Amino acid sequence: MLPAGGLFWSFASRTMSAQLQILDVSVDIEGHRIVSDVSFSLEQGEIGCLLGPSGCGKTTILNAIAGFECPVSGRIFLQGAECADSSRQIAPEARRVGMVFQDLALFPHLTVRQNIAYGLKGKSRAETRQRVDELLRLVSMQKQADSYPHQLSGGQQQRVALIRAMAPRPPVLLLDEPFSSQDAELRVQLAHEVRELLNHDGITAIMVTHDQHEAFAIADHIGVIAEGRLRQWDTAYKLYHEPADRFVADFIGEGVFLCGNKIDANHVQTELGVVEGDSVGAFELGQLVEMLVRPDDVIHDDDSPIKATVISKNFRGANHLYTLLMPGNTRLHCLAPSHHNHDIGEHIGVRVQLDHLVVFPRELT
Repeated sequence: MLPAGGLFWSFASRTMSAQLQILDVSVDIEGHRIVSDVSFSLEQGEIGCLLGPSGCGKTTILNAIAGFECPVSGRIFLQGAECADSSRQIAPEARRVGMVFQDLALFPHLTVRQNIAYGLKGKSRAETRQRVDELLRLVSMQKQADSYPHQLSGGQQQRVALIRAMAPRPPVLLLDEPFSSQDAELRVQLAHEVRELLNHDGITAIMVTHDQHEAFAIADHIGVIAEGRLRQWDTAYKLYHEPADRFVADFIGEGVFLCGNKIDANHVQTELGVVEGDSVGAFELGQLVEMLVRPDDVIHDDDSPIKATVISKNFRGANHLYTLLMPGNTRLHCLAPSHHNHDIGEHIGVRVQLDHLVVFPRELT
């Protein structure tokens, strides 16, 4: 049996190459536990995202990495060097992390060029100009170089704030809900652009957001946070198709939980018929369970004997997102091609087609 110290160093030795490593970090604010035992790491050039509802602790984790909050337990490493634990921490300005704040914090009295150059202290005039010009080309804003922030659109201000933080090539860049002031479509577009920019410079970054579409667009790894705890650190695909717990399953996507009971080793009886899957093996025979069903799992099929009532519809161009009511009062979402145009109150045939069966014990209320 390994001693506790041996177990720790075994883990540490595998991850000390990480550009950013958070190890069992907890943070208290005014005597209240805000973050509990959070661990994750990012390698050089990887982009991570902390995703969760407001007040879940994700910004507190970002502040601990930046040095604005001190962990009460756990350790934080940047480029393999420890920068914080419960007894000491390196000052924020000594960590060399870049940060893009929610309010962007552009200097209103400086031009775009001057804002970007602000973080390049110690560089020669020629080096500064070369780096600023390079970044302006990356975001196609050469023509706005001499404009002031108030003369820019919201998206342009966002790009300037990002490349200003990128200018000194920080080892780690922190982004605190940087797109929150933009509309939904622009947020996702900006997230894609930011990913390209970070990849161009090979910068390791971690972003905080409550918007899963932003997270999916930008991140290699996403950590779902709830009540200060990291529920799952994974790829977007696995969060969607293989959620670690019921919270993640409910938070990610537009799924609903369909009640059923296990009737044999690999089958669950539900309102949508009998569903097969290996994941029901862990449950007792006859046990009541809840199965995660997403809109793309529910197929509109006129020939199906199972009928549901359309209670709302949302036209999405190529598709309709229908909300359906089953005879047993279960509500489902169904994503159907837009030429399958049905009226509210109409009865339509449906069937379930699950590539990934995700099942949890039924929560009794």
